[in-house]
Amino acid sequence: MSVQFGGALAATLFDDIGPEGAALLRLWFSAAVLMLAWRPVVRGRAPADLRLVGAFGLALGLMNLSFYEALHRIPLGIAVTIEFAGPVGVAVALSRRRLDLVWVALAVAGIVLLADPFGGGGLDPVGLAFVLTAAACWAAYILLAQRTAGRFRGGEGLALASLVACLVPLVPGLAVAGSRLLDGHVLAVGFCVALASSVIPYSLETEALRRIPANVFGVLMSLEPVVAAIAGLVVLGQRLHGVDLVAMALVVAASIGVTRSSRRALPAEA
Repeated sequence: MSVQFGGALAATLFDDIGPEGAALLRLWFSAAVLMLAWRPVVRGRAPADLRLVGAFGLALGLMNLSFYEALHRIPLGIAVTIEFAGPVGVAVALSRRRLDLVWVALAVAGIVLLADPFGGGGLDPVGLAFVLTAAACWAAYILLAQRTAGRFRGGEGLALASLVACLVPLVPGLAVAGSRLLDGHVLAVGFCVALASSVIPYSLETEALRRIPANVFGVLMSLEPVVAAIAGLVVLGQRLHGVDLVAMALVVAASIGVTRSSRRALPAEA
């Protein structure tokens, strides 16, 4: 709930600083909190470790920027649903079960229904391209996060990656938002977005994985599109049509199915 309501709150900043500025503030504040919490040391790290952190940060930054660009053009619930193609794809790629092809078919059917490529009321094509880019980055993020966790203590790798991620929206964020980034109200909302979208969920997910099985965690994560639709309605007044809800149900079912059969923990969206 924290992640999705944080995304809805971020969308309220788009009129003032654009999605680029919102992504920049979120990543700045998240990186600051993570660096203070973990105080990672770079000196003495192997070059391969630093390259890994760099790739991890690039995926993290591009995922955030692409998702906010998509959210500027399409409803939150739909954007989160399509973005779930990333973790579903990773789970299927790591699986050897034929049953997972059924989950892929369900997910693809849901995404096609949402995109409505042959109808007059289809999604904004630019927004769709951005959210598919975010889905691909989420897939890369999952794989890179697993590798990073094996080479760094606790959240040190994530903290360093967050610094790199800040560079991705830096130029577009400054170009679009400019001095408005220093407005007190904008800074306060940006800090709340960083807490709700990054700091709080990182902490709670870590504690949850210590107490419940990974496959149960994955099933609960699969409910994010539903929570996103509720957040979009409550905060942004975004209403979804019946076809949209059916399509979301297909993707949620696919995500739950592949999670139940995979038994692998997938890192949550940053």
